[in-house]
Amino acid sequence: MTSQRTRDRLVNRLREQGVVNELVLDVMRSVPRHLFVDEALSHRAYEDTALPIGYSQTISQPYTVAKMTQCVLANGSANSILEIGTGCGYQTAVLASLFPQVYSVERIEALHKQAKQRLSDLEIYNVQLRHTDGKMGWPIQSYQFDRIIMTAACSEVPEALTQQLVYDGIMLLPFDNGNDQTLLQITKTTNGLVSEALEKVSFVPLLPGLG
Repeated sequence: MTSQRTRDRLVNRLREQGVVNELVLDVMRSVPRHLFVDEALSHRAYEDTALPIGYSQTISQPYTVAKMTQCVLANGSANSILEIGTGCGYQTAVLASLFPQVYSVERIEALHKQAKQRLSDLEIYNVQLRHTDGKMGWPIQSYQFDRIIMTAACSEVPEALTQQLVYDGIMLLPFDNGNDQTLLQITKTTNGLVSEALEKVSFVPLLPGLG
């Protein structure tokens, strides 16, 4: 169930769902998702579904990963991206194939350590990881990023993250209005933040502090 044929079927499904960026599709085909889930679930790794990774967290469904990655690649080239919520490291590995510099933070120490080991085993070296509170973004406040992607839902846009986004930069986040969640694409302009609702999503909540 982890064969190239199985991966090709997943990519064909993603294409049918509207993921048209061939670079993204190639990465979705090549990144070994089965290595980012428990061995007992590896036979389901290339199903288009979210799977548990422990600690009340999940690995996002491939469509969501591909869709969000396609969005952050839009509107011109970008050198750096900050990911809020490393989780198992799968989205991180996808981004690392497409961005020269990837930064990722995770509040749960055990997941942070697991992701660090997985990425090292895959010889992915253009990623910097930190165990820290995601609401605060990257710990070094002077850093600014071309793109920011959040893999946990919030009910308000964290101010620290908007400050760490360059002008004309794009931030993707699942916004929770109390009834459902919507994926928002936010562009930072000199006149403020401009948001666009993309589609309904389902993510675990963004929690404060460390775990």
